[in-house]
Amino acid sequence: MGAIHAKVYDQLPQSELVAVVDIDAGKAERLGKQYDCLAFTDCADILDKVDAVTIATPTVTHLKLAKIFIKNNIAVMIEKPLAANVKEGRKIVGLAKKQNSVVAVGHSERCNPVVQAMKRLDIEPKFIEANRISPYPFRSTDIGVVLDVMIHDIDIILSLASSKIKKVDAVGVGVVGEAEDICNARIVFENGCIANITASRLALKTVRKVRVFSRQAYLSVDYLKKSGIIIKADPNTNVVEWIKEHRALGDFDLTTVNWPDLLHIEQLVIDDKEPVRLQQEAFLRAVVDRTLAPEVSAEEGLAALECAEKILTSVRKHKWS
Repeated sequence: MGAIHAKVYDQLPQSELVAVVDIDAGKAERLGKQYDCLAFTDCADILDKVDAVTIATPTVTHLKLAKIFIKNNIAVMIEKPLAANVKEGRKIVGLAKKQNSVVAVGHSERCNPVVQAMKRLDIEPKFIEANRISPYPFRSTDIGVVLDVMIHDIDIILSLASSKIKKVDAVGVGVVGEAEDICNARIVFENGCIANITASRLALKTVRKVRVFSRQAYLSVDYLKKSGIIIKADPNTNVVEWIKEHRALGDFDLTTVNWPDLLHIEQLVIDDKEPVRLQQEAFLRAVVDRTLAPEVSAEEGLAALECAEKILTSVRKHKWS
């Protein structure tokens, strides 16, 4: 992910890529040459050279590195998840508040064009179903599928539900290692919304889809294809009435009717923009203008982490024998 962030920063007109840091000197030098910037193996070497940084390192190092930059009044974007656990996440949030520093979390899927399109609809979900499965990635093996993959959907669902969590039930199992590789979670929110999330890194193909049910509309979106449909309730009221009338009259064989042909179905209007670019642009705007907020704040990143920890606690409680 670090290389991707470097590429985008190099392309943005509002930023200057000053340096890259990697404990692997070879990697740092290659990126430095590629983007004509400085290369270091120790973040201490850039503290007097930068205004903002992105931390794209193993999760267990997030707190250690974030502390260094925040204490030096340098704005930070931390790749998801915010930290290795809730305790460390709270330390980052607390330090950011104390230093009055901008801290963003790299939940780039929140900037996926289909998620942005869903947000613009301003609906009130009652049920959300998310599926995020893929073949084994051979990366991020220091964490399980919940913090590696499911965390994306947790963050999005929390932003859509806009309510405190009432209850979490989950089951998961580790196959390749001790950490869970497959997990399903059911989240009940205080406002009545229910979310069902499935994540797996042992699937045969990649699927990233979500369905949202609300009084206003039904949505079905595909993150990979960057496409989606929306069936709004109001334009389809006449369809329901038509069916009721014909059922009451009994003068028409409804089994011959093709249900989708009756519905008013719209394609979700999507702006095809690169999620990481949108994320970094929002981060940089927040650095320049403190009245603005990054796409995902440290507090929101912590909320996703707290939810993930509830899921992992439930997984341990329902451990497979």
